[in-house]
Amino acid sequence: MKLRLFAAAGLTAALLIAAPQARAQTGLTVYCSVLADWCQLMAVEFEKQSGIRVNVAQKGSGETLAQIRAEAANPRGDVWWGGTGDPHLQAGELGLTDVYRSPKLEELHPWARRQAEQSGYRTVGIYAGALGIAVNTEQLARKKLTAPRCWKDLLGASFRDEVQMSNPSSSGTAYTAIATFVQVFGEDGGFDYLKQLHRNVSQYTRSGPAPARNTARGETMLGIMFLHDAVAEAVEGFPVAVVSPCEGTGYEIGSMSIIKGARNPDAAKRWYEFALTPEAQALAARAKSYQTPSHPKAAVPAQAPKLSEMKLIDYDFAKYGSSAERKRLIEKWEKEVGSQPK
Repeated sequence: MKLRLFAAAGLTAALLIAAPQARAQTGLTVYCSVLADWCQLMAVEFEKQSGIRVNVAQKGSGETLAQIRAEAANPRGDVWWGGTGDPHLQAGELGLTDVYRSPKLEELHPWARRQAEQSGYRTVGIYAGALGIAVNTEQLARKKLTAPRCWKDLLGASFRDEVQMSNPSSSGTAYTAIATFVQVFGEDGGFDYLKQLHRNVSQYTRSGPAPARNTARGETMLGIMFLHDAVAEAVEGFPVAVVSPCEGTGYEIGSMSIIKGARNPDAAKRWYEFALTPEAQALAARAKSYQTPSHPKAAVPAQAPKLSEMKLIDYDFAKYGSSAERKRLIEKWEKEVGSQPK
């Protein structure tokens, strides 16, 4: 990710949603919840193939869900591409996204099809990625500490102010982390874990990938994030190792949805079909994103984390993908964890 993220910020700003008069023209507005480089590459390739102009707004999945809810009476986006699947499921439950069953659905991995079926075909899986820990190996060696192997290792006194994770109010990654801890330790045990972890957290970042970036650059020793974000930093040459925790870990099914009331529904369906092709999904590697694509024929980089080698929990997407459960857990975290002194 390195310096390209900072360059991408300016690029993304240039691609923000057009003014109302421009939106009236033929085009497509994509709300994108992956890294800006990947958003831009997808937009460029889609424009080449379709001739349809694309406006991109890049935000985390939690923020995007909030924006779609706020715009429900007058939708400004056409398609929501990427980001953790739980908010996509919640958007479908709230009637904020449209039913669409792609002809390509049967070509996808079973977990991607299940995501579509579970949502009543209001969303579909486009990639998968596991939650875990990133470690700055240089800092660890300098302080002569042992790398964590398990979630509970992050609670050690030697890691005081050495951990970062994102904020669940804005980040789907952080919500996946809360739901993971609740499923691994039970709700009482999960929140007890989060309260103890709070003492060692130096910062709750706005975006899910930020802890990986900050760990890579030595701003923190440890980060909680999706492992593919940490792998991207390691590929760039930063001193980062990844850990899949011993207790087991949750995972995301990154998803895609057509926004209900979209101004350009035909263009949105063309994007949808494009995004499910092996060729489009292979663009992730070109953008140095290392998720597992939902189409089995899409090329997977050798560096991508291997989900088959991890202890993945039986993540309950039906329960934790509901809007009521998300709202309840985030409010509980804000009250019992995020607002508390360290």
